[in-house]
Amino acid sequence: MSLDLQPAYVLHSRPYRDSSALVDLLTLREGMQRVVWRGARRGRGVKPQPFTPLLLNLYGRGELKTLQQAEVAGSHVRLQGEALFSGLYLNELLVRLLSTGDPQTLLFAAYQTALEQLASERAVEPVLREFEWQLLELLGYGFSLEVDAEGAPLQPQGLYHWDAEQGLSRTEQSQPGLLPGSGLLAMASGDWQHAAALHTAKRLMRKALAVHLGDRPLVSRQLFAAKP
Repeated sequence: MSLDLQPAYVLHSRPYRDSSALVDLLTLREGMQRVVWRGARRGRGVKPQPFTPLLLNLYGRGELKTLQQAEVAGSHVRLQGEALFSGLYLNELLVRLLSTGDPQTLLFAAYQTALEQLASERAVEPVLREFEWQLLELLGYGFSLEVDAEGAPLQPQGLYHWDAEQGLSRTEQSQPGLLPGSGLLAMASGDWQHAAALHTAKRLMRKALAVHLGDRPLVSRQLFAAKP
């Protein structure tokens, strides 16, 4: 009997019992799934390696499913240096923010594209900022980058404060952490190579993601900060 295999990526894996692993997967049709991967730490068979495109089948009705079959569906994306830390960061964001069993086909495609861009040795900052914004939008946490909380169009020369409840508000008071309108508008246009967009997005995404990540720090961010 042929199994109905679906594309997936490994986001995180940790040992479980004698030779198995508990694995967080991003799947095309079932969103994030936590599974028991039997024999994951034995010598034979497909291993739960991050950044490797897989085709797999799961079974079980509870939140913790079991891997039934897995095949490698393409070449392993080889990430090194900053690209590797960046890939681990994307994986941790997904594990922390996705709900189990919520299909995210557009997010799956965005993640796949981000991995391909990181593997191509492009600058990592544009890849990370674009994915962070896509993640917020696709999970329903996005907000307008073209109008402020009063409904007025953003002005390139304006300075804005971001609040999780209201969004962007223009201010005339000089204070740390304000966001330039020029950078916000560059983000809105998808110009992730624009220096103002990258600088603005890094500050804005840090604030916007923190609302949903909570107080627990990201391990991947700490690793990136500690790299030699």
